[in-house]
Amino acid sequence: MQLITTTDALAAFCDRLGEADYVTVDTEFMRERTYWPQLCLVQLGGPDEAAAIDALAPEIDLAPLYAVLDNPSVLKVFHAARQDLEIFFNKTGRLPNPLFDTQVAAMVCGFGDQVAYDTLAARMAKARIDKSSRFTDWSRRPLSEKQLHYALADVTHLRVVYEKLRDRLEKTHRSAWIAEEMAILRNPATFQVQPELAWRRLKPRNPSPRAIVVLRELAAWREREAQRVDVPRQRILRDEQILEIAAHLPKSVADLGHTRGLGKGFVEGKQGQVVLEVIARALEIPEAELPARERPAEALQVPGAVVDLLKVLLRLRCDAAGVATRLVASSDDLDRLAAGKRDVDCLHGWRAETFGNDALRLIAGELALALKGDNIELIDVVA
Repeated sequence: MQLITTTDALAAFCDRLGEADYVTVDTEFMRERTYWPQLCLVQLGGPDEAAAIDALAPEIDLAPLYAVLDNPSVLKVFHAARQDLEIFFNKTGRLPNPLFDTQVAAMVCGFGDQVAYDTLAARMAKARIDKSSRFTDWSRRPLSEKQLHYALADVTHLRVVYEKLRDRLEKTHRSAWIAEEMAILRNPATFQVQPELAWRRLKPRNPSPRAIVVLRELAAWREREAQRVDVPRQRILRDEQILEIAAHLPKSVADLGHTRGLGKGFVEGKQGQVVLEVIARALEIPEAELPARERPAEALQVPGAVVDLLKVLLRLRCDAAGVATRLVASSDDLDRLAAGKRDVDCLHGWRAETFGNDALRLIAGELALALKGDNIELIDVVA
């Protein structure tokens, strides 16, 4: 089990992988006590070798690793890549490219919704993954042999999984489907943090325009403060506390002290002063300059029977195509289709070919579902 702890060893390893067609990648990180994920270990595998890279080693510079991730000639293979990509984006401001997510590919190949890596490893590589080290403290040193064995298994068996999925996609002519999904995953906007929009995560119920200002400014301040001191945002101010403050608009230290769970140190300290200043600014804004009240979400008139038929059609078409239903259309997509909306993802690209076009025909009365024995068949309706 190769553990890399120096820049020279990492550079030599990455030089060898620079000639590979693809590399497999995984990370181990901690984020329970920090705002930003703390990268502890990076597992990198080529066709013939794999290594664990100690990201916390005092004498290591990860630049050679980032060069491999940036290399357009080397495909980067992940499983359930989103959190790994978030880490690399935060570290470098860039996303690995090109990339391949075996979880998404498995959904396209009929392995179900969000299939786990150990399931794929068992079914495709005949490997058993010992998950007992999954939630260990990856920031502690030295790492145990058991931890390293677990970590490297995440990239060694991934090679077999990737190659078999790649072959299936080529055989079924679905490589373009994955390309569409990877283009979405490579969008930097997915991983960019915008403090000014953090208040929407709180999901306030029909807030007043003045409360919106307080929520927006307090949530943005909390986000920036959590980033600055690198602690989870809830340790600065909990969601329910922000909502309570915006609802009651305390004007003094004494008023703020009535907020449930706020300690005396916060209320009487610098952070409490910031909260009161945000509220004071909000109260000074003239009514004419306040943001408009948020319009309630569109109330869709959803015919339940139509949704039920669409669900049957979705299952039928996805079973026939060997693709996970969740990847093709969500429950919200079906509701919007039944309500007459057409701005849904399943009406575009490969999703339309798989399900969307038939869904429109079913809604228009041009297609019918018939039960014949134990099977459901699609029947073209003659006008």
